[in-house]
Amino acid sequence: MLSEYALLKARVQVEVMWLLALCKEDGIPECRPVSSEEEAFLRRIVADFTPDEAEKVKKIEAVTNHDVKAVEYYLKEKIAGTALEELTEFLHFACTSEDINNLAHALMLKRGLTAIQPCQEKIVQTLEELAREFRDVPMLARTHGQTASPTTIGKELAVFAVRLRNESAKIARVELLGKLNGAVGHFNAHLSAYPEVDWIALAKGVIEDELGLTQNLFTTQIEPHDYMAELFDALARWNTILIDLNRDIWTYISMAYFGQKTVAGEVGSSTMPHKVNPIDFENSEGNCGLANAIFNHLSIKLPISRLQRDLTDSTVLRNMGVGFGYSLIAYKATLKGLGKLKLNEQNLAADLDQAWEVMAEPIQTVMRKAGIEKPYEKLKALTRGQTIDRQTIQAFVEGLDLDPADKKRLLDMSPGSYVGMARTIVDRL
Repeated sequence: MLSEYALLKARVQVEVMWLLALCKEDGIPECRPVSSEEEAFLRRIVADFTPDEAEKVKKIEAVTNHDVKAVEYYLKEKIAGTALEELTEFLHFACTSEDINNLAHALMLKRGLTAIQPCQEKIVQTLEELAREFRDVPMLARTHGQTASPTTIGKELAVFAVRLRNESAKIARVELLGKLNGAVGHFNAHLSAYPEVDWIALAKGVIEDELGLTQNLFTTQIEPHDYMAELFDALARWNTILIDLNRDIWTYISMAYFGQKTVAGEVGSSTMPHKVNPIDFENSEGNCGLANAIFNHLSIKLPISRLQRDLTDSTVLRNMGVGFGYSLIAYKATLKGLGKLKLNEQNLAADLDQAWEVMAEPIQTVMRKAGIEKPYEKLKALTRGQTIDRQTIQAFVEGLDLDPADKKRLLDMSPGSYVGMARTIVDRL
């Protein structure tokens, strides 16, 4: 989808679609209408374009030293000896190379997205399922690495699911743009030959109706690539969120909140037999980083072109597939890792029971409600840097002058029950 072969096939498709559009334009009588059989023959050139055919184009390119001209010559050879040969000079008619390339790259991106989006969606769905499964499982939160107000496993996974889904929506909203308007972007050559043709409408028909892209009229020789930058930025953000997830799950595994299902024959360490390493999340993190190195460079570089055109975009665009490839490897690794997780509720509960100091937050909040002087300071003196247990907390609460209902609610509360609306938030998925 994003290989050199895919690029050549997309170029062939664009050239053929442009020729067919010219043949159907009444204002270009020299480019006669083609029969249904001839049109089918031309479309088959695209459909039947195999790697072997791509090799033929590359052999021509070795002579021309021009990749797009090689495609034009290849197509001329394909129609030679047929009735279509009389239309030879309407192949690549009035086009600059970038008319073909920009549309080919947009088609490749469109197809590349179809390759990675199912994996992205599967990750989101898996996180949503795990969030619902662990909706009621309390967990000690940590801010700055220190104990903080409890949450639930489900709510924390729901946060990642929503972040990723939101970013997926932004990726889907990016319009893939294209131009087919000549050497500097306003149909100069086209009008010199056929001044009465509505070239804007003709080009739009190819770009939008045939190729499923969106026409951009405001270009130089190149489509400015701003949409590409937007797309690559969105993909990099998706990957960055995934890195965040990978690191959190890795940390939960290191804290023994999660274990990992063992796989027969798998080795965790070459010397320590007991180890089950979180390698899937590590592999995903590393490959997301490599993908983002490509995407970030593309998004910074592509919108910049000297005057009406330079070729710095052409060489870097060859690496679009590298970013997609590393991303796909990362997504599959995360899915594999998520599928091996085992929740350790016993460790989660033990951790919560060792963190009664987190009850300082609700107690001082109720004290504020009751108008008790300096509640924060009193709880700070009681808990900060101290080992606190249930008895210490409950003795402190018993000594407070509180409304009986408020006091009972605090006495009934524990780190495991103090999860706020975490469950309700998960239900909003």
